[in-house]
Amino acid sequence: MSTEFSNAQRAEVLTEALPYIKRYTGKTVVVKYGGNAMINEELKMQVMEDIVLLWLIGVKVVLVHGGGPEISDLMNRLGKKAEFVDGLRVTDKETVDIVQMVLAGKVNKTLVNLLEMKGGKAMGISGMDGRLIESKIKDERLGYVGEITKIHIQPVTDLLEKGYIPVISTVGCDKQGNTYNINGDTAAAHIAGALGAERLIMMTDIAGVLRDKNDPTSLIPEITVCDAKRLQDEGVISGGMIPKVECCVEAIQKGVKNVIIMDGRVPHSILMELLTDEGAGTMVTGGKE
Repeated sequence: MSTEFSNAQRAEVLTEALPYIKRYTGKTVVVKYGGNAMINEELKMQVMEDIVLLWLIGVKVVLVHGGGPEISDLMNRLGKKAEFVDGLRVTDKETVDIVQMVLAGKVNKTLVNLLEMKGGKAMGISGMDGRLIESKIKDERLGYVGEITKIHIQPVTDLLEKGYIPVISTVGCDKQGNTYNINGDTAAAHIAGALGAERLIMMTDIAGVLRDKNDPTSLIPEITVCDAKRLQDEGVISGGMIPKVECCVEAIQKGVKNVIIMDGRVPHSILMELLTDEGAGTMVTGGKE
């Protein structure tokens, strides 16, 4: 950033952000965080700064995180070989123990610590705490990969009412005491829906929904739920973007106002989306009723 950025320009930037600050103060925003933005330490710090800044201006921020690379890293170090069925990771009892250790332990507490270092007040919980994410086996062939059956949202609302930033690891449980590995995007959609969130921000490794996947300039800034189905039929939404967009649609159907798919590798992309005219990524909305 240029050192020529004057105090007057700083004041102008803050004034331009004022209408957006007023719009989101007191509202709930859920951020799904993972991918490269989580691996790169500098980006991680910027995401934490964005979240604390939003919290300081009165936004109720809920951080839902993954941790796939960290899980794979520990599995490799323990000599545990990953197995896949139809492209999905098989999660046996030993693997789900590793998932719980990494997500509910190392990753969750590291993020809580970083938010506190940046001046926030954060509390880490897993989907097992207060039975937040109740689950069942999704597919016998996949082992302990969970399908969400119910969200008990009170642990999250209690933390928000006490002024905390809830940091949630996506580990589920059932009434028999089993632990499940839950897809982070799906968990974020269900949690945002249960909270009636103003916005769900899905941080990914691409700019958003692209008309041409090889052309970053072909970003589609906004789509409706109906558009999503049509674009999937046309092959515009394909591959790994299909389940991500399906989670966005599910979130809208569960009561979230709108969902943003954005590139988490862009510095301060959360602030650009929420507090500027420009925005970032692709917004998914319910469209006109």
